[in-house]
Amino acid sequence: MIRSAAYRFIQHSTGSRRGFFVTPFLRLSTDASTIPPSPQNPFSHQQQPNQENTTSKGGEDDEATHKERSYRTKVGSSYEDEQARVLRAALSHVPRLGWSDSALISGARDIGVSPSIVGSFPRKEAALVEFFMDDCLQKLIDRIDSGEVLNELILSDRLVKLIRIRLEMQVPYISKWPQALSIQAQPMNLPTSLKQRTALVDEIWHAAGDKGSDIDWYVKRTVLGGIYSTSEVYMITDDSPEYQSTWNFLEHRIKDAFELQKSVQEVAYLAEAIGTSMGSSIQGFMKRVFQG
Repeated sequence: MIRSAAYRFIQHSTGSRRGFFVTPFLRLSTDASTIPPSPQNPFSHQQQPNQENTTSKGGEDDEATHKERSYRTKVGSSYEDEQARVLRAALSHVPRLGWSDSALISGARDIGVSPSIVGSFPRKEAALVEFFMDDCLQKLIDRIDSGEVLNELILSDRLVKLIRIRLEMQVPYISKWPQALSIQAQPMNLPTSLKQRTALVDEIWHAAGDKGSDIDWYVKRTVLGGIYSTSEVYMITDDSPEYQSTWNFLEHRIKDAFELQKSVQEVAYLAEAIGTSMGSSIQGFMKRVFQG
């Protein structure tokens, strides 16, 4: 079950490992600012009542406003749950109808809701793709929290396994996934898409055992994000049994990344050693000059 459509992601700037984000289409504002003002008193032009009556009337107005706000909150929560039910039901129609209004309408009919609810989604196709992304992230988190065996694997194998688990969730929708990528790449959808992928990559790195907070934190997530995306695209055209070519491709990219990291570290150590050696030689040379 989705945890109120909220998911954990890194709050690196505050030093906290996890935070929450909510996909925009599941947010319904219910604060007081969205509640329209009460109708004006039709007798407001007449003489004001005495202070005692005003106080009594004010108390009644406050109570009425409170009840109205409570009702709106309850209705908003119920409507939000109904939207989520429609989105979940619509996923079963995506392999046939794609990420489309038609899938949403079919999902609404499946749960006995009027298809007119589809008009309440501000970005219909994007809402469906974003719901799927969030749902997959939650499933991955649940598998990690359930004690998925990773401790016996080295870091690179952990990353491969976690990325494979996530990509396998897209198998039922693989024929329609190019459409999903196109929807995610649209300018109005790109911010949410990037946020969701950032949350995914961070969850994978943390589950694999990385808790670093240095400059490598950004590099690691950028590299892994690139590996995930290229493997995702490779999978679309993979016709090998059980997508074995995709998993081989993924393993090789992870291996290459670790070898590159090792090479970069070796170059850094070499440069440091050369710098130290040159520094010592220059110091010795200057010392001899001044002694001479």
